[in-house]
Amino acid sequence: MTERDPPHVVEAKKTTIGPVSYTYTERDVILYNLGVGATEKDLQWTYEGDDEFAALPTFGVVPQFEASSSVPMDWLPNFNPAKLLHGEQFLSIKAPIPTSGELVSQARCERVLEVLDKDKAAAVTSVVETRDKTGKLVFENQSTVFIRGSGGFGGKRTGSDRGAATAANVVPKRSPDAIVEEKTSSSQAALYRLSGDANPLHILPEFAAIGGFNKPILHGLCSMGIAGKHVLQKFGAFRDIKVRFAGVVYPGETLVTEMWKEGGKIIFTTKVKERDTIVLASAAATLVSDALTKL
Repeated sequence: MTERDPPHVVEAKKTTIGPVSYTYTERDVILYNLGVGATEKDLQWTYEGDDEFAALPTFGVVPQFEASSSVPMDWLPNFNPAKLLHGEQFLSIKAPIPTSGELVSQARCERVLEVLDKDKAAAVTSVVETRDKTGKLVFENQSTVFIRGSGGFGGKRTGSDRGAATAANVVPKRSPDAIVEEKTSSSQAALYRLSGDANPLHILPEFAAIGGFNKPILHGLCSMGIAGKHVLQKFGAFRDIKVRFAGVVYPGETLVTEMWKEGGKIIFTTKVKERDTIVLASAAATLVSDALTKL
């Protein structure tokens, strides 16, 4: 028997949300690239005059951030925004990324793909499409958040298969094909937040303490960007990337990304070296075809 959404979820999906514009310059691209660990030696990412100047692929999570955050969730029982955790992120890159311009992101409640009842929590997956001024689709983001304490509402228990966005990405039983180690800066979160995620959890010690952390933590999307950079450096451009946020990173810790090439997919995990703790799991990036590379 096919599971159905309960009535209040059906009604919530009928809500409409206006589009969100994001206007940016080459400076914003450089700021993002620096925020995920690019350095003065990486001129294609940090100098606008370089012949190959470009945004790192995971820049695609930036224009949609405000639109994704606008999806209402107060229809969930016992909803408390302080108990919301970012669980997974899937980014699909549909076209070459402009290094400046205006993009428009649209989050529609009818594009809330799934609302799952995890008993003690709810898992909500929403979709945001980002287009340029001509209407061409540039990015699609699927974001899954977990809201602790909002389960038990009689919703669906099992999610659907959405291809690369939900793939398990099981690590092969062999040594990695590539490993990249990168020490983050103690000011990494302070820098990354300038790309749009100003949550005080990442800058204020007293706010981090309320969340149970010893000190401010690094943005999950920053860790994703760093890992995506590692994949790009070792295997080239990719057209989509998916991660599950499995643990926290404290600015100043060292990230180690282990990668396995399985056909056109790079399966990877990222861990904190100092604590030997996995922070990105069930992760993979799909490499672009030669045809797309030449666009």
